[in-house]
Amino acid sequence: MNFSSLNGSSVVQSRDTFTAAVTKNVIVTALCISINYINGTLIHTFRKHEVFHSSSRYILFIHLVINDMIQLIMAGLLYVISYILFTINVSLCIIMLIFTLLPTYNTPLNLAGMAVECYMAVCIPLRYKQICTVKNTYILIGLIWVLSSFSILPDLFILMATEQPQFFLSRQFCSRDYVFRSSYSLKKKDAYNGVCLTLVWLTLFYTYLRIVFTARGVTQDIKKSRNTILLHGFQLLLCMLTYVRSVFVKSLAYFLPNHVSSLRFAAYVIVHIIPRFVSPIVYGLRDQTFRKHVKRYLLCKVSSRNHPEFVVSTTRRTMKLQ
Repeated sequence: MNFSSLNGSSVVQSRDTFTAAVTKNVIVTALCISINYINGTLIHTFRKHEVFHSSSRYILFIHLVINDMIQLIMAGLLYVISYILFTINVSLCIIMLIFTLLPTYNTPLNLAGMAVECYMAVCIPLRYKQICTVKNTYILIGLIWVLSSFSILPDLFILMATEQPQFFLSRQFCSRDYVFRSSYSLKKKDAYNGVCLTLVWLTLFYTYLRIVFTARGVTQDIKKSRNTILLHGFQLLLCMLTYVRSVFVKSLAYFLPNHVSSLRFAAYVIVHIIPRFVSPIVYGLRDQTFRKHVKRYLLCKVSSRNHPEFVVSTTRRTMKLQ
């Protein structure tokens, strides 16, 4: 995953007029705030209703939403900082990059886990409850974070071994390739991305093809099942673009050399923001169980008399009076 330049480089940034720079930052900030408001509502809904706490599917989903929120906050902050300050302290930049990259790497792995969970629910339902327990789900989430840490922690160790102490006190443009600039880190990043890309795609093809063939024989609502599978595949495809973002931008820049800044901005929005908007659509709007609860919170139209806390307090007062 390449954060080599969230908005380009110093050369690209110098080509942006004041109006273009303000427009891009307003768009990014507005999108991040809007999507995080929706995701925050989903987290609030999950926290308020215990029916979701015992389901592996919803636990993995809310973990995906939390990662999306962290990634949007940090990536959006880095984008704005790249225009306002341009360079920041390297030590602070490293911390920000860690909190940006880890959730970004978590997303494809989490989607792969959700694909496996969906496969088990459809293809081996008799063993589903034995395998997809709450405990095993949290173990899987822990493994996802461990695997994602392999993407950034080796770079940190290489950086401490190869750079002088003064480098950590200097100011740099905050991007992965500017900070973790060792050739070993670049090779390791490409190797890790290649392995993850292969494994996640294999998981995607295997699980969803099996689901399609199984659903074709036993599911009545075939159209809905196929649409759900397509949405999951589209979401995972968007996340996979993170691995090939730099190659994609360079290829288009070869044909459109006068629009490099616009290409990088479009790639940033498509790769780092749009996939975070798909999660609320897949579960927050299409899932009937989640939609039944989330629609009350999304527009802040929750009636106090229908709120669970009000019902509990009213019940307690009634029991006292009796």
